[in-house]
Amino acid sequence: MTTLPVGYESYWMLSAGASAHPPLPAGSVTEVDVAVVGGGVAGLSVAWELARAGRSVAVLEADRIAAGVTGHTTGKVSALHGLVYSHLREKRGADGARLYASSQQQAIDHLEAVAGELGIGCDLERVPAYTFVESEHHAEEIRAEAEAAREAGLPASLVTETGLPFPVCAAVRVEDQAQFHPRKYLLALAEDLLRRGGRIHERTRVMGLEQGDPCRVVTENDAEVVARDVVVATHYPVFDRALMFSRLEPRRELVVSALLPAEQDPQGAYLTPERGARSVRTAPYPFGRGKRLLIVTGEKFTPGTGGQGSVAAGYERLAAWTYERFPDARLVHRWATQDNDTTDRVPYIGAFHPAAQHTWVATGFGGWGMTGGVLSGQLLAAYITGEPLPPWAKLYEPRRLSPREAPAMLRFQTAVAGRFVGDRLRSSYVDSVDEIAPGTGAIVRVRGRRCAVHRTAEGEVRALSPRCTHLGCLVRFNDAEGAWECPCHGSRFDTEGRVIQGPATRPLERRDDVT
Repeated sequence: MTTLPVGYESYWMLSAGASAHPPLPAGSVTEVDVAVVGGGVAGLSVAWELARAGRSVAVLEADRIAAGVTGHTTGKVSALHGLVYSHLREKRGADGARLYASSQQQAIDHLEAVAGELGIGCDLERVPAYTFVESEHHAEEIRAEAEAAREAGLPASLVTETGLPFPVCAAVRVEDQAQFHPRKYLLALAEDLLRRGGRIHERTRVMGLEQGDPCRVVTENDAEVVARDVVVATHYPVFDRALMFSRLEPRRELVVSALLPAEQDPQGAYLTPERGARSVRTAPYPFGRGKRLLIVTGEKFTPGTGGQGSVAAGYERLAAWTYERFPDARLVHRWATQDNDTTDRVPYIGAFHPAAQHTWVATGFGGWGMTGGVLSGQLLAAYITGEPLPPWAKLYEPRRLSPREAPAMLRFQTAVAGRFVGDRLRSSYVDSVDEIAPGTGAIVRVRGRRCAVHRTAEGEVRALSPRCTHLGCLVRFNDAEGAWECPCHGSRFDTEGRVIQGPATRPLERRDDVT
């Protein structure tokens, strides 16, 4: 068994300062031009763009800004997204692939320009990006992707030599991509937003949205924000009126980081679809002389579907792969991240639903939220201010529906229905509370009703309703991270029932007298 770091802490969270912005006062009424729900890369980017354009903006964040998905990313800023260009060329045509490439590449350039304009020290580095395979069995896919990416306008080439310390069969190389420290960038962006008159309210969970002219947003403490426009940038939309739950599939991914001798830096950002997918890159590490921080991700799974013990096993597999390929690496952190895939692998950025006039959404970044979040800021700001739209705006239109999406939508919803119905056909996950070991959790039937029961390391039993407060699917326990997760739409709750991650906005109901 591989030795893993004990805690679950993101390096980005540990190595950047904490934020401290006041919540909205209970019962208060605030009026602004635009309310932005969500304080991650997309929310802060659109808020900053709007403030720069002279609009009054309030960012409403349920927890701390840049601390959710954004605080647990890998910090890759790339237009090379696995094998996406072959897919886009087939499904959206050559023009669609070119628009995707140009929008993603300009997002990288825009991030660099903003960091330079504001003097943000965020460890930004320009590096080549690679999608590689080790097996000849998948080499043809790489050759096709190199051709498609090149046709789409990227500086792409097919190579067999990389900076990795092991041989590859084939790789797509795209020049002039980037990597950075996401929290250093976004915390500085937030400070400039405040200087421009913007407002940020943390620990302010939004519970309701009334669309109109103006729109009204209501928080859990009955505070109200009145705004002409509302942007929903909560990773997975917390409102279902757009029916995006039928077009988004959540997935979780594990991350480990390790200290690596600087001379062994592979000099690039790497991704392979093989072996359950692996992503590799390094970052500057100021706390260890002559070291770089190696960041490795993989072991994707739908939240709540891992089953007891499998998430921990996933960390073991990821760590073993890291030590096998980088023998001198020494693990120092582990964490996990989450994102949503759309039915056609293109994010939804634009009007929230077909009838929307003043509500907007940014979601479905498919693991590429750094470029997706930055371009969301530019695109939604253009929609709201009435500025000319970029030529790629229609590509990201959330209201797009095509027969090409039908198979993916059917697969998404079949999987959700199977989890929703299948869980209710099980009598229980364990037979009694006594079977639940310290530090673990399970679903158990107590006096005729199901309970989500967790036993602390000290032996204390905590019981909750197992019904996710989003749409009622039964949650399951993630043993490695100590959280209850919904397998239908990705909501996550801590062992006290509090919401960690949406789309759920309300906590799991507490249940007493289960022992």
